[in-house]
Amino acid sequence: MKEDLQQVADMVAENVLLCTKNMLTAEETARYMGVSMSHLYKLTSLGKIPHYKPKGKMCYFNRAELEQWLQRNRVSTESEISEQAARYCMQNGRR
Repeated sequence: MKEDLQQVADMVAENVLLCTKNMLTAEETARYMGVSMSHLYKLTSLGKIPHYKPKGKMCYFNRAELEQWLQRNRVSTESEISEQAARYCMQNGRR
């Protein structure tokens, strides 16, 4: 029972730390993004994701930059597409 409580406490502490850090390690970033380490390394090697290598070896990631990167290429909802189509039709109908 004590071991279970300690494991839960350790997990909570780890998650709190992960949520409050500005710079994340590669492992933390992969966990944060929900991707495998190999996929993360592929993204870094192809220059697709912003990262830092202060000592030339280990990769670090800025949380704010990650969030911006993750929010790129937003997919519109059906209602947004319908609204855009209606606006387009109204504008072209006036001409």
